[in-house]
Amino acid sequence: MTGDPGKIDQALDGLVVEAVKLLSDQPGYRGYGLFADRELGKIVMGSWWDSVETAQTSNEHLQQRRAELLAPFASSMSMMTVEALAFTPSPKAEAGAGFRLGRFQMPPDRLDRMAENFRSSGLPAFEATPGFIGASLLADRSTGMGSVGTLWATHDALVASRAAQSAARAKATADVPMNVIALEEFEVVILDRRD
Repeated sequence: MTGDPGKIDQALDGLVVEAVKLLSDQPGYRGYGLFADRELGKIVMGSWWDSVETAQTSNEHLQQRRAELLAPFASSMSMMTVEALAFTPSPKAEAGAGFRLGRFQMPPDRLDRMAENFRSSGLPAFEATPGFIGASLLADRSTGMGSVGTLWATHDALVASRAAQSAARAKATADVPMNVIALEEFEVVILDRRD
């Protein structure tokens, strides 16, 4: 979501106070991440669930409160339900750590190959990069839209990882045809994972 950078802290403060409690009270909760680009006025958040059904039920129960928390800030918002195709279990990141998000689109029938490549070559390349904490590959199997998120221990580690991650992205796009739509970097505000 995007909004006025001058109002982002108010929205983040409300989410920090309430989000994990609201979400963790819902059946099937597995985790939540809150990430911000304070300079541009962007917030990205994601929640992890044990099934699509529990994710959808939680969304129905919490959409009004989420809208109230974000109303002072958000001028645009979008939501997707995606599947975790590959991920590192239980990453731990402190507030202020770095998060890079690459969004892509590819033929849906190539997602399994992408996930296999991510596990066999992407994750090992990330793990060899100093400051790496964790990563996930998420996608919508019906559209081929997805994202790769990587977590870095500090902002400096995030910056230092740019060349290595660019090389991994180049290899991935050579092996499996895809369009990289966006590449963004954020500050970690909260990361709560319970898998």
